[in-house]
Amino acid sequence: MDLDALRFGNFSKLGEAVTDWEQMTKNLATLKEDAERNLKGKADKANWSGVNATVTREFVDKTAAEFADAHTQADSITKILSDTRGELISYRTQLNNAIKRASDANMTVTDTGDGTFAVTGNTRPDWASDPSGNTGATDQKKVEAYRNEIQGILAKATESDNSAAKVLRLLVDQAKYGFNDASYADRDGAAKAVAAAEMLAKMAKNPDDMSLDDIATFNRAMEQYHDDPLFAERFATRLGSKGALQFWTEMTYAHAGAKGSELKTMKDLQSNLSLTLATASFSDSDAMQGWKKDLLAETTTNFRAANSPNPVGALGYQVISSLMRDGQYDTEFLDDYRKNLFKTDKGAGDSNTDARWVKGYDALDLVFGDGNGRDPLEGLFDGLSHNPEAAEHAFESKSDLDHMLATTRYTDRGESLGRALESAVTGVANGDTSSSAPPHSATQVQIMFNIMNAVADPDGGADLVTKGLGESFGDMAAAYMPEISQALAGPDSKAVFLTNSEAADAFQGKRLPDMLRFLSATSADPSGRAGIVYGESIYTGSLLESHLSDPSLFDGPREQVLTDIGRNAGIIEGIVGHAVADGKVQAAVSGESDYNDALKQKGDVAKTWVNIAFTGLKLPEHLGGEVMGSVVGGAAGAVAGGAVDRLLENQQMHGAKDGGLYSSAKDLYSMRDSVNQQTQWSTDDALARHHVNLPKDGTDDLVRNAVNAGWDASSEYLSNTKERP
Repeated sequence: MDLDALRFGNFSKLGEAVTDWEQMTKNLATLKEDAERNLKGKADKANWSGVNATVTREFVDKTAAEFADAHTQADSITKILSDTRGELISYRTQLNNAIKRASDANMTVTDTGDGTFAVTGNTRPDWASDPSGNTGATDQKKVEAYRNEIQGILAKATESDNSAAKVLRLLVDQAKYGFNDASYADRDGAAKAVAAAEMLAKMAKNPDDMSLDDIATFNRAMEQYHDDPLFAERFATRLGSKGALQFWTEMTYAHAGAKGSELKTMKDLQSNLSLTLATASFSDSDAMQGWKKDLLAETTTNFRAANSPNPVGALGYQVISSLMRDGQYDTEFLDDYRKNLFKTDKGAGDSNTDARWVKGYDALDLVFGDGNGRDPLEGLFDGLSHNPEAAEHAFESKSDLDHMLATTRYTDRGESLGRALESAVTGVANGDTSSSAPPHSATQVQIMFNIMNAVADPDGGADLVTKGLGESFGDMAAAYMPEISQALAGPDSKAVFLTNSEAADAFQGKRLPDMLRFLSATSADPSGRAGIVYGESIYTGSLLESHLSDPSLFDGPREQVLTDIGRNAGIIEGIVGHAVADGKVQAAVSGESDYNDALKQKGDVAKTWVNIAFTGLKLPEHLGGEVMGSVVGGAAGAVAGGAVDRLLENQQMHGAKDGGLYSSAKDLYSMRDSVNQQTQWSTDDALARHHVNLPKDGTDDLVRNAVNAGWDASSEYLSNTKERP
């Protein structure tokens, strides 16, 4: 920055710009609130179907999100401009003070152009005859001191000006269309993020020079900034796509066999690098678009460490997927990568997939921890599990879904595939306990049925449960309790079995046998069975609270509703119980311990299902259309939460000889008594919470008879759909 430009700078125009942006931010805040409360809020409550349920709802959601991003971006720009203006005014003041002090000390400061300036001592003609030989009254050291002080002020002002311009351009470039959600409190914060990215990219280009202490420093910076859009984009593009893959290749080779603190450091590095690249994938800057394109071009490249004696290392597919295990990657990027990888995997057939990826590419262990990363589908599935939209896209094709399920017989990818499938059919990312589960779309319901169909295949479909998918199948069944319940109850049962699913009747009719065989097969896995039991208990509790708090939901006597709900609970858990008995599963689960352990482990997860309405229950529009519990009774899913607590705490049944609820798998009667007791307790909770005056003995008798009737009917359901012993 030129000296005169700062010295005589008029920042009134910049001040006007700040004022304009402040007003813009306020206006956008109002629009954002209006979009969230009115536009999206009303859209969420609307009971849409057909095109409106998909295209229009998605458009409304994205529009509301754009208003939020517009406000965030405007707020960041305002703060950066305001902060920069304040800094430049401060530097101008400092400069003028320094020039005045120099003048008082008989020195002159002049702008010499092109960013240069001079500090000179003042002279007078009569000083030429001074006997000492001095031609001026100023010490040269003082001249240099002022020159250095002024140079420092100009350097800081230049940095402030240049970095502000850089981060503002980067901020705007992140979104090709619309706005981005990068948020910064001031110029300095944004500038530090960019500077950190450039420093780490420089380090990553020379991995051989990085000691464990260097990697620890690298990790700390990445942990601080991996969610920062400017940092992530700058790091990725400065390092380059091939550079990022080579960096990770070098790290895995150099630290192969790491143990103790070194192993933890490398695990952290893998996670932080994955999270950073995931954040970067959302950038629409020209540089990042090129990065993504270049990355896809490296999928079949052989990556090996520079000093490795082995000429074969790992395929680009393998390295890329090993960096997808953490973080949510951009949907469009995941779609492009997944299409390429699925095509390659399918080319090997169902039974040769393991050989396709391991044979000849076993020189590197790309994952610090579980597995070795040689099957790139595992990493991709983990990436899909964190992005429900991309996961849904991945399994829309029944051909792709069937292939991936079939390959689990020959690979170890079952658990990661299960997590991706959960994300696809529930709309909830793996590990997300804060976002409400969205209504099941028609596409999601179809994917769910295709999964049921694959498991129901009499030619070994049930074996899928034992390939690492059992727990996920149980979770999916829990999420689809409304659709399962309506299928069991038959047509026109939606007044009792409430849901906001776009295809609540999708499992009825000819599809019912596949659904039943799916539930039966999933029950063979202790965790799968636990998921079904929790899901049924949560849904039953939610239904009871809804109907007993508002009799207008069902045009008929409350006793009829209680009968329908109780019978449904008996059918679902009866299917589970009979499946266990038919398959002699008691021995497979080591008596009772495996299932009891699964109930305990699943309990904490099931609690989050209540909070995010995982079972899909939603009140009708005349009650506001909110998730059950948020408006009824003033507490979120109180009855459903109580049901989960009883299962988790193994609460004692009344008069039971050996004790706890669901604690015995010895015979069918103990499980029947457990579901009966659980349903009666949930009914009592709902009656008490909403002060409904129904006779206790008569209500308990009604529920007991309904559950028992459903339990007995479950045996007939199974007999009609599968061959039984």
